[in-house]
Amino acid sequence: MRVRVEIHLKKGVADPEGDNVLKALKLLGFPDVTGVRSIKVFEIEVAARTAQKARASVEEMCRKLLANPVIHDYRILL
Repeated sequence: MRVRVEIHLKKGVADPEGDNVLKALKLLGFPDVTGVRSIKVFEIEVAARTAQKARASVEEMCRKLLANPVIHDYRILL
Protein backbone atom coordinates (compact mmCIF):
# COMPACT_ATOMS: atom_id res chain seq x y z
CA MET A 1 0.00 0.00 0.00
CA ARG A 2 1.35 3.45 -0.91
CA VAL A 3 0.98 6.17 1.71
CA ARG A 4 1.66 9.85 1.12
CA VAL A 5 2.93 12.00 3.99
CA GLU A 6 3.05 15.79 3.82
CA ILE A 7 5.26 17.50 6.41
CA HIS A 8 4.89 21.25 6.82
CA LEU A 9 6.02 23.90 9.25
CA LYS A 10 3.56 24.95 11.94
CA LYS A 11 1.96 28.35 11.64
CA GLY A 12 4.31 31.00 13.00
CA VAL A 13 7.52 29.03 12.33
CA ALA A 14 9.89 30.84 9.96
CA ASP A 15 10.13 29.31 6.47
CA PRO A 16 13.35 30.65 4.90
CA GLU A 17 13.03 28.37 1.87
CA GLY A 18 9.53 29.65 1.14
CA ASP A 19 10.69 33.24 1.67
CA ASN A 20 13.56 32.78 -0.81
CA VAL A 21 11.23 31.31 -3.43
CA LEU A 22 8.83 34.22 -2.93
CA LYS A 23 11.65 36.74 -3.48
CA ALA A 24 12.86 34.87 -6.58
CA LEU A 25 9.36 34.72 -8.06
CA LYS A 26 8.92 38.46 -7.59
CA LEU A 27 12.31 39.10 -9.23
CA LEU A 28 11.25 36.90 -12.16
CA GLY A 29 8.20 39.07 -12.77
CA PHE A 30 5.43 37.43 -10.75
CA PRO A 31 4.21 40.36 -8.62
CA ASP A 32 0.87 38.73 -7.78
CA VAL A 33 2.47 36.00 -5.63
CA THR A 34 1.83 36.97 -2.01
CA GLY A 35 3.19 33.97 -0.12
CA VAL A 36 5.05 30.69 -0.47
CA ARG A 37 5.30 27.88 2.10
CA SER A 38 7.53 24.86 1.60
CA ILE A 39 6.54 21.28 2.44
CA LYS A 40 8.22 17.89 2.30
CA VAL A 41 6.36 15.00 0.70
CA PHE A 42 7.17 11.33 1.24
CA GLU A 43 5.58 8.42 -0.58
CA ILE A 44 6.05 5.33 1.52
CA GLU A 45 5.32 1.76 0.44
CA VAL A 46 3.96 -0.23 3.38
CA ALA A 47 3.24 -3.97 3.34
CA ALA A 48 0.15 -3.67 5.52
CA ARG A 49 -3.03 -5.66 5.07
CA THR A 50 -5.39 -2.84 6.03
CA ALA A 51 -5.46 0.93 5.70
CA GLN A 52 -5.75 1.18 9.49
CA LYS A 53 -2.49 -0.78 9.99
CA ALA A 54 -0.72 1.25 7.30
CA ARG A 55 -1.84 4.51 8.90
CA ALA A 56 -0.70 3.35 12.36
CA SER A 57 2.71 2.36 11.00
CA VAL A 58 3.22 5.63 9.13
CA GLU A 59 1.99 7.61 12.14
CA GLU A 60 4.76 6.01 14.19
CA MET A 61 7.30 6.82 11.45
CA CYS A 62 6.25 10.46 11.60
CA ARG A 63 6.57 10.59 15.38
CA LYS A 64 9.96 8.84 15.43
CA LEU A 65 11.71 10.26 12.36
CA LEU A 66 9.90 12.22 9.70
CA ALA A 67 8.50 15.16 11.68
CA ASN A 68 9.77 17.26 14.57
CA PRO A 69 6.65 17.81 16.72
CA VAL A 70 7.98 21.16 17.95
CA ILE A 71 7.99 22.78 14.49
CA HIS A 72 6.15 20.41 12.12
CA ASP A 73 2.61 19.27 11.45
CA TYR A 74 1.94 16.37 9.11
CA ARG A 75 -0.86 14.88 7.08
CA ILE A 76 -1.18 11.22 6.12
CA LEU A 77 -3.01 10.41 2.90
CA LEU A 78 -3.88 6.82 2.04
